[in-house]
Amino acid sequence: MSKILLVDDDSVYRAVVAEALMTEGHELLQAEDSLQALERLAYFSPDILLLAPMMPDLDDLALMLSLKTQIPVIIMSASDNQALRIRCHEMGADDFLTKPIHIETLSIRIGAILRRVALSRAWAGREHKRREGAEAPHRQAEKQETEGDGEWVSFDESRYCVHLGRRRLTLTQTEFRLFRYLFERRGQVVTKQELQLGVLHKEHGRFDRNLDMHISNTRRKLAQTQLPRSLIATVRGRGYCFAPV
Repeated sequence: MSKILLVDDDSVYRAVVAEALMTEGHELLQAEDSLQALERLAYFSPDILLLAPMMPDLDDLALMLSLKTQIPVIIMSASDNQALRIRCHEMGADDFLTKPIHIETLSIRIGAILRRVALSRAWAGREHKRREGAEAPHRQAEKQETEGDGEWVSFDESRYCVHLGRRRLTLTQTEFRLFRYLFERRGQVVTKQELQLGVLHKEHGRFDRNLDMHISNTRRKLAQTQLPRSLIATVRGRGYCFAPV
């Protein structure tokens, strides 16, 4: 199972979450603040960080930002404050959950993020081999072998392109962010409100069709690239879901 660092100043809640996760087989260390977390990180290398932002100075958000390039982060907040949610997403949080959090839900989110990280690392390894192969005598054969694997997905943020196997999907910046947000949560239903806050950074209004327009345009581009529109599925009355690729 995974190695987890849990940072929360609520000792009672922290103990409950820690016990539940360790019962599931996770290796877990606890910290009550950012200073203690940094001490733990000197000898513990977690696969994921569970972080409860501590009001009012939010020093732990700075910790999250400094670690984001190495460790995926799930925010566990006692507040569903919109400004805090947006700030966390802007700083790079992988997920944002509001307390009280059902342990089963937390476990599902942890698993989804770790699968995404594993996929990204696997793709990075394949991309490295592909680039090395481009300089080798058998470049074309290696390229065909790599491109023949239709299950790996990569994101080119500089060009807002998504590579799915042999297909290249070119999107606008907003479409790219929506696609990636849904992909990283594939198999989960993502509500319109979450997409509005996490990607568009605004509340979802009753008559606001901006999100629907971006989803529709993305599906149209999927079809133009000979990819199924159903990669982004509508879950009636709930939101959207990225189908497994």
